[in-house]
Amino acid sequence: MGLSLILSRRLLPRWHGLLQCCNIKSENSTRSADLDSVLCEFRSICGEDSISLGEAVREQHGKDESVHRCCPPDMVVFPRCVEEVSALAKVCHRHRLPIIPFGTGTGLEGGVSAMKGGVCFSLRNMDQILDLHQEDFDVTVEPGVTRKALNAYLRDTGLWFPVDPGADASLCGMAATSASGTNAVRYGTMRENVINLEVVLADGTIIYTAGKGRHPRKTSAGYNLTNLFVGSEGTLGIITKTTLRLFGIPEAMVSAVCSFPSVQDAIDSTVQILQAGVPIARIEFLDDVMIDACNRFSCLSYPVRPTLFLEFHGSEQSLEEQVNRTAVTASSLLGISLEAENELENSLWTISWSMNVSTTEDITQSNRGSDFQWAQDAETRNRLWKARHDAWYAALALRPGCKAYATDVCVPLSRLSQIIVETKEDMIENRLTGPIAGHVGDGNFHCLILVDPNDPEELHRVHLFTERLARLALAMDGTCTGEHGVGLGKRALLCEEMGPMTIQVMQGLKDTLDPNNVMNPGKILEPREL
Repeated sequence: MGLSLILSRRLLPRWHGLLQCCNIKSENSTRSADLDSVLCEFRSICGEDSISLGEAVREQHGKDESVHRCCPPDMVVFPRCVEEVSALAKVCHRHRLPIIPFGTGTGLEGGVSAMKGGVCFSLRNMDQILDLHQEDFDVTVEPGVTRKALNAYLRDTGLWFPVDPGADASLCGMAATSASGTNAVRYGTMRENVINLEVVLADGTIIYTAGKGRHPRKTSAGYNLTNLFVGSEGTLGIITKTTLRLFGIPEAMVSAVCSFPSVQDAIDSTVQILQAGVPIARIEFLDDVMIDACNRFSCLSYPVRPTLFLEFHGSEQSLEEQVNRTAVTASSLLGISLEAENELENSLWTISWSMNVSTTEDITQSNRGSDFQWAQDAETRNRLWKARHDAWYAALALRPGCKAYATDVCVPLSRLSQIIVETKEDMIENRLTGPIAGHVGDGNFHCLILVDPNDPEELHRVHLFTERLARLALAMDGTCTGEHGVGLGKRALLCEEMGPMTIQVMQGLKDTLDPNNVMNPGKILEPREL
């Protein structure tokens, strides 16, 4: 009896191991059979050329720009229309196969990783710009259209779409992550600029969040389903069309660079500029490490100090009024002729700006800021903002062979200087290299931490730092992410930010719209079994 008991105890773990192996083999066989069956159905829907099982293609679609490891899907499909997306989704739903939407792969939180395998829906072939309503200032686009492609299309209409996250991201992907960027302080984020969405739900149902074909400038009809899907990161449905607000291209633009002796001075200037009601279009902060990196990478020569990049947008009328006032004053003082006055107006046009610019200069100088270095012509302005958008590559060049771990937080403006100062101290204390850049008009900033991917100890220090930074932002009544999204890396932080009851409501919405948990599983909310 005793010997039997001893043998049973010794053999039990082995039996468990054997059973587990059998179960895994059984599951793998079942999964393989499911995929074979699904593949046949997919071929009948979109054809052989729209399906890829190649390892290189799958790996390309299993990773974004983040440091999260590549998790490739089992296959990639390339639908050409919403009807194909719907039909493919119905097959996946029936077989309980995960669906991972893919735009351009420029995300920074692992949002396209196929954590449970499944099918990646690459939407690049759906690249039509539809239903441009110039007089209504809106346009509808498919998910393969990027922001640069849209603005190139709009160039001759006098309209543009200003939300600019830096990367040439797909517009539907930008809606899915609630992207923003350098122009958000003036024009808002994707959340404020999406009017309507066409969405394919997990079971293949097609819905229109504001009603089919509707594009009013505002509405108070029913639940705001549009904003439910903006920022949902592919976990509730596949966005197959988005209707966007457009804006008139500003008649006049001017940019400036101003450096400061301290972070506090730069942030104080930002707050005071906004309090003064200056309708500034962009106000970007770069710390001393970041401006040094940009100088080296983009061949600039700005002082290596905390710096603001600013841009003003206005109408020619407002600027012309300022020019006329200056010209009339000059002509009356100098007694010059009308012809000479006109020449004076033309010359003053290149150097005179609205009162808003003067107000901004006064504020920055009262906070020990340098004189403005102007970027007036389009070429100089484009070079300046290209340097800002190339900050990612400039940071990487500081430490060749390393990768950049990008993280962002957002806090109330009154806490911005404190959190940036404490963050810089934290990085120095923990021997981390990380330039800081931020859309400070919104209280949002980014750390681009350079890390050796082959150094586990350094990776661990970076991970701990990003968690401390996010929790510091939460302690200051901010958010763990201002524009990157939650993805894989900030799910636990989202729970801390929102609290259990709010997370429970989110989970309830997810369960209702996606009861089989096939839509981009494992993102935003903590994972659960299929």
